[in-house]
Amino acid sequence: SVTCALVTSQRVKGQMEPGLGAVPATLHTLRQHLANVPQGVQMVVDKFEVPRKQISSDLGGLSRSVGLSIHAQLQAMTYAALADLQDRAGDLQTSLHHLQIVHRTARALAVARAELEPELRERRRRVVALLDDPRCTSCASVLGRAQGLQLGTDYGKVPSVEKVLKALAGLPRSDFAEMIRQGNGTFNSIPELAVERMAQVIQDLRADLARTAEKVQSIADGFPLPDYTRPASEALAEAEQRSRPYLREAERFERYRWIAGTVLCSIILLILACNVTGMALGAYGLSKREDPSDYECRGEAGAKFLLVGVALAFLFSWLLILLVFATFLVGGNIQTLVCRNWVNQEIYKFIDTPGNLPPSMNLTRQLNLRRDSNLSSAYRECKSGAGLWEVLQLDSSYDLDEHLRTPQYTADFQKRLGDFTADLGAVRLLRSEGRQDLETFARSGLDEVDYGRFQEEMKNPVVQTSLPGLARNLEGLQKMQRNSTVAGRLAAEARALWHMQNSTVQSQEALVAKLGESVQFLSRLAPHLKERVRRTLATTASVEARLPLQAQQILRQELGCFTRKELRYFTQYLNWVGQTLREDVASCQPLATALDNGRVILCDRIAEPWNAFWFSLGCCTFFLIPSIIFAVRLTKHFRPIRNRLM
Repeated sequence: SVTCALVTSQRVKGQMEPGLGAVPATLHTLRQHLANVPQGVQMVVDKFEVPRKQISSDLGGLSRSVGLSIHAQLQAMTYAALADLQDRAGDLQTSLHHLQIVHRTARALAVARAELEPELRERRRRVVALLDDPRCTSCASVLGRAQGLQLGTDYGKVPSVEKVLKALAGLPRSDFAEMIRQGNGTFNSIPELAVERMAQVIQDLRADLARTAEKVQSIADGFPLPDYTRPASEALAEAEQRSRPYLREAERFERYRWIAGTVLCSIILLILACNVTGMALGAYGLSKREDPSDYECRGEAGAKFLLVGVALAFLFSWLLILLVFATFLVGGNIQTLVCRNWVNQEIYKFIDTPGNLPPSMNLTRQLNLRRDSNLSSAYRECKSGAGLWEVLQLDSSYDLDEHLRTPQYTADFQKRLGDFTADLGAVRLLRSEGRQDLETFARSGLDEVDYGRFQEEMKNPVVQTSLPGLARNLEGLQKMQRNSTVAGRLAAEARALWHMQNSTVQSQEALVAKLGESVQFLSRLAPHLKERVRRTLATTASVEARLPLQAQQILRQELGCFTRKELRYFTQYLNWVGQTLREDVASCQPLATALDNGRVILCDRIAEPWNAFWFSLGCCTFFLIPSIIFAVRLTKHFRPIRNRLM
């Protein structure tokens, strides 16, 4: 028991000093926690810098993003219209070229025919006369072919395209290539134009964002929680100040208790030592009864030691009883009245019950709890992690959700984006002179020319009889002739035919081939010319009319998407502000933790070893009674017989 008393006394001393020092430290920490609420609120408000920077960054790329989106969504339609316009301009240029070829070639073929006709007629007369000569051997077989030597085609009969050429004279009056280049350049400049036109609204939106930051600052300025925590903070400061003298006194009394306990435990150990020594000497003396002198000496000494122990027990037992009673009175009441009720939370109900504590110790009023609340419910809510906002039910006096409504911070920002319109300029794909050129081209009568007549005429050869074939026949007949004169004339006629073929007929055939290419192109183009020109003009006009409207529509869509995206930043931030202010910034969990820590320090670390100390010391005091009786009885046995007879 005395060992347990010494150990528990030392443990009480070891836990008492830090435990008492933790009281003002805990009160100071709680007061600091409450005092930091405004700084916490300001810190939350300062976090608006995160969405503000993100929105500012998005604003920096808004205008170019809008311009690129407009350009990307309209480029297919615009490029198709420009390509169609380029095709019609190409048709006009190519048609003029081929019409001029047709006109020149037809006239050249008519002139060449007129020049070839007398020469061919003379050549036919001479060849027929030669073949009809009786001296010409086997010439009758070729005579029919020679008689068919005449012109095969007459290009004087084909339709004239001169009327179409007159209608197209002076075209194109406009530079379609430059016109298309300018239209393409104007359309491609939409992103840069959007940046220029949106510069002012971007600047205004940045100013709105700065004003929004000022409105967000009003959350910290108008947050009411410091008004509710100030009384609690003052109560904690007063408790901290008042507790220091009592804690110093408690520490002083604890020092006295430890000294008294240590001294008394030492006396008990001394009593034990006397008893043990007396018992040892007495027992040794009894074992030496054969030697009377040694027996009397050892027995007398043992008896004296036992009597000294009895004297010490009588002398200090009242001090032991007083110390046990004092420590029991303190430790037992703390364990029974405080710790046991603290564990099952009955102590909070006791504090909440009116009349149990004096008015100056009304914790509900000092902590500024609501009238329908109490310390028990507040402790449970704080223990579960609730914030002071919920514990104090400040929603009834300050509507935080109303102060965190997104529209009141974003109304100007949203309205400016919603009202913004930008004139991105008219994209002219086709100027009036270009339109007139295409309309003239469509009305030129190109589709009214009978290209079938050209094609039918081109099916006929320049000469009905093949000059190379007839020339080869004459060369064959020349080899069969026995008359050298006839043979020479046949050779001369064959050479003349070859010369006519190579010098005249081949050039006309080349002209016919060239004419065929132009006629083929014009015949394919002519039936669809008016429809293609009409469609091109309609498409161009439609694109020119739709571009500004669709650009505005895309602008509205892009700004709408941008607005919804940026509003999500505001909404997420304000929702986070509401949650943080309710749960984290003004958390009352440290209050519950401080109460739990106080219970652990007082009950587990101080009261338990304290009660173990008085219980152990009480056991020592109780066992002094049998110790005294036992010592007195043993004294009679240990003293020599003669002493007992005296």
